Amino acid sequence: MAEDKLHIRLHVYDTDISVNVPREDEEFYRRAAKLISETINTYANAFKGRKSDKDLMYMALIDIALRYEKELSRNDTTPFSDILGKLTLEIEDALKK
Repeated sequence: MAEDKLHIRLHVYDTDISVNVPREDEEFYRRAAKLISETINTYANAFKGRKSDKDLMYMALIDIALRYEKELSRNDTTPFSDILGKLTLEIEDALKK
């Protein structure tokens, strides 16, 4: 069965983009477009007349990617999984005795 797609138009900074998105992800796409526009506008206001639109977009891209990477590192569950594995072994050993 084909995935339920929705055709939407997103306004990103100074451009309208038509995209087909999964219906359940529509709000995420709209929020992403808003985040991109707001981030570029922040840099545009800070560097008015001193940076090209291309530079502003790259700056926004780096900003958003940095936020994403920081969030990923905060959500790294590997250390917890390692500790839980060790504790499980210790509990199992203690129960055998």
